[in-house]
Amino acid sequence: MDLGTLNPTAAHILLASNSPRRRELMAMISSDFSIPPMRDVDETYPTDMDAAMVPEYLSKLKSEAHASLLAPGMILLTADTGVIVNADGRNIMLGKPKDEDQAVDMLMTLSGREHHVVTGVTIASLAGTESFSETTAVHFADLDPDLAREYVCRFRPYDKAGAYGIQEWIGAASIRRIEGSFYNVMGLPVHQVYRRLLNFKY
Repeated sequence: MDLGTLNPTAAHILLASNSPRRRELMAMISSDFSIPPMRDVDETYPTDMDAAMVPEYLSKLKSEAHASLLAPGMILLTADTGVIVNADGRNIMLGKPKDEDQAVDMLMTLSGREHHVVTGVTIASLAGTESFSETTAVHFADLDPDLAREYVCRFRPYDKAGAYGIQEWIGAASIRRIEGSFYNVMGLPVHQVYRRLLNFKY
């Protein structure tokens, strides 16, 4: 049997994401999905919101923005990933860096520290909506500032929360260990997504 036909659901999945990594990860568990026309989403959240809840909240906003694309026999999947690090006694949410200097600053904030990668996911159909999140702890070794800048210049991680990709050089060279899902750090907790899709009503 062709494993590519073993989809978690008979529904067609709309993966509303610009992330090439999420598309790659979704292809690992389903061969019946497509990328719909992407819509702009105002990704602002309440300033008093617990940082760990932000990715799930933003995944809901993305789902609401694309909900009108749903038709019978379809499932819409949206996701958002954030990096949370405790620095100077407070939790800081790191999003996507705007430029080289900000990317290097983010990496140096992560240097020698444990941080948490949280991915929020929303699955929606005409029958209902379900949201959840998954957290992975990542332990960084101390980073040399010059190597951090060289990584940023070479890999240009401006589309990645926390300014790094675990599947790239920096993951192999500077991450000591992780606790939880590796794929979650890449941008989608595929095991949990697969299991949720198995039982999702559409």
